[in-house]
Amino acid sequence: MDQVAGAVADPVRRQILVLLRDGPLPAGDIAERFAISRPAVSRHLRVLRQSGLVRAELVGRQRLYTLDPEPFGELITWLARFARPTGWEHRFDALETEVYRTRRERRTTRDASHGVAGQENTA
Repeated sequence: MDQVAGAVADPVRRQILVLLRDGPLPAGDIAERFAISRPAVSRHLRVLRQSGLVRAELVGRQRLYTLDPEPFGELITWLARFARPTGWEHRFDALETEVYRTRRERRTTRDASHGVAGQENTA
């Protein structure tokens, strides 16, 4: 998770990830979109490869980069602990609580009525 967090900490790497979200791109196409040197873009791509966020495949004379979103999973799970629920999530939580309360009350009422009826039948 630390390697993934470190990789996405840089704004250039985040932009590269956004570019790759739509599909694979050759290294040259990625480099053309930035105002930094090609070797600098290569270093960013290397960090992304080492973190597992992108895969590189040699196709002919081009190196094709592809996004691999799987390593984001652990980081997303960790970050989710800090997200505050939205208004809808609060409402759904409240609805779930109410549903469970109503079911419990129905069970209690049903069990009580069956218990009373059972006692009357045995007397």
